[in-house]
Amino acid sequence: MFEQLAQGTAAQGALIQGEGQGSAYDVRVHDARAYDVRAYDERTDDARGRSPEAPSVPLVDPLSQRLLRERIIFLGQQVDDDIANRICAELLLLSAEDGQRDITLYINSPGGSVTAGMAIYDIMQYVPNDIVTVGMGLAASMGQLLLCAGTSSKRYALPHTRIMMHQPSGGIGGTASDIRILADQLLYVKRMFLGRVALHTGQDEAQVEKDADRDRWFTAEEAKDYGFIDHVVRSATQVPTAGTVS
Repeated sequence: MFEQLAQGTAAQGALIQGEGQGSAYDVRVHDARAYDVRAYDERTDDARGRSPEAPSVPLVDPLSQRLLRERIIFLGQQVDDDIANRICAELLLLSAEDGQRDITLYINSPGGSVTAGMAIYDIMQYVPNDIVTVGMGLAASMGQLLLCAGTSSKRYALPHTRIMMHQPSGGIGGTASDIRILADQLLYVKRMFLGRVALHTGQDEAQVEKDADRDRWFTAEEAKDYGFIDHVVRSATQVPTAGTVS
């Protein structure tokens, strides 16, 4: 599909579409609930994956503040720039307070922006702390990548969690030159995303690409067998207490 995108540049102003529809100068990679993922990043509110009217997520709210005292971070929505900035700040804060104690990240997310999600991913790898990830409800697309990016042996899911993996897909439009540039960016996003999945699951990259050709759903046990997680848990007592020293 991506190779066809890269080749389909003959007609100026042509619109190339994947599973979702994109506007001109727009590359989208959508998740399980058809949320936008932007590989091509114009510095406008709309291109950053939110409408100009959308309110910013407050950096601190009482519930998050209480969870942070327990070294717990919660991702319970679509991944966008606001929530990514918040989670990155929380990871950096908890690491600055104590660079040895674990940080626990709970994930219930349909996915979202690639650029925003990769900011979270990179900070997870950047801080010296072990990152305990716990999947609940739905961990799809970027949510799936963040779940499997936790510290090896410390990745968990509750019994009825659903995990979904797929490769980036979307629509782009504009001039022939624009289409070439954006198609190259979409190919880069695909290779980068699937390469990270292969790294954290231990699967061969070619196998991951084959499995992600269409939406592939996993139960918690199937996700464990594939390598997304290490444990399926039914009780909080089975997850290390947040703040455990690595």
